[in-house]
Amino acid sequence: MAMDAKIEGLSPASSRTVRALWWEAAGRGGVREAETPALREGQAFVRTLFTGVSRGTERLVFTGAVPPSEYARMRCPMQEGEFSFPIKYGYCAVGITEGGPPDLIGRPVFALHPHQTGFVADAATLRPLPEGLPPRRAVLAANMETALNAVWDSGAGPGDRIVVVGAGIVGMLTAYLCARLPGADVTLVDVNPDRAQPAAQIGVPFAAPGDVAGAEADVVFHASASAPGLALALACAGFEARVVEMSWHGAAPVPTPLGGAFHSKRLHLMSTQVGQVSPSRRPRWDYARRMAKAMELLRDDRLDALLDTDIAFEDFCARAAEVFAPSAKGLGVVVRY
Repeated sequence: MAMDAKIEGLSPASSRTVRALWWEAAGRGGVREAETPALREGQAFVRTLFTGVSRGTERLVFTGAVPPSEYARMRCPMQEGEFSFPIKYGYCAVGITEGGPPDLIGRPVFALHPHQTGFVADAATLRPLPEGLPPRRAVLAANMETALNAVWDSGAGPGDRIVVVGAGIVGMLTAYLCARLPGADVTLVDVNPDRAQPAAQIGVPFAAPGDVAGAEADVVFHASASAPGLALALACAGFEARVVEMSWHGAAPVPTPLGGAFHSKRLHLMSTQVGQVSPSRRPRWDYARRMAKAMELLRDDRLDALLDTDIAFEDFCARAAEVFAPSAKGLGVVVRY
């Protein structure tokens, strides 16, 4: 087949007009129209149903807080534009394949794509949803992948006492995975008491910060993206425990209390980042296998409790400042198309 030949399923035209969200400057966005390219062999057109908002990372992009040293590493797979602005950014898209390889047409797929009404992508980068995973919940796939990788990095196992500080989406999913370890004693901690209800819905015990200091945990995850949260995580750790820093703070300086008992308790403070498969799994797992497992793990109706805010694509730009405000209410944001 010629490389510029039309592909089965994309009819009547070989290109379509789509709309995409662009951040034009710090705190300011707009919607741009564009024509998708004609499909080439091995490509597919996806009509977007939902995109998820990764509040932590996308807040840094929205506010222009990505440090220059991380511009290259922070690129998402189908990003357009460059840091800091203008830029089209995002990586939690779910849609229906409407053109491309016959075995994909009509199937719901997940893609690491920005907020856009439809897009062309290499078919090999599209992940068909497993049976039993609704498209709306599938926007959590990238977050679940992050949580899964962090649990691998942590070395947490059956019977461990585990504390997760920060009950955002990634913290919730990390606690959810840890709570499924046999005999594990898991506590999710947040300053916002409203997070207790979704935690209960996914089967994770919840506590206020004042209730867990001195918990002597075997493993602590920090996912609050705040200096007080990191201090609490260190205070929760037991002797020679591992503290896994999941938050990405961008260009902001973060005071870290390395005095007190940090050295006498021989604490291990480590980073985790989803850009690489955890070393403990890397010899056998690639990105595709890890993403497939993350989507399988989302086949639990209780996880719908983490997606409590729906916004129409047409309204997202106007509500972005509200969504990314540090004091924003709600938990998980879904953009509807």
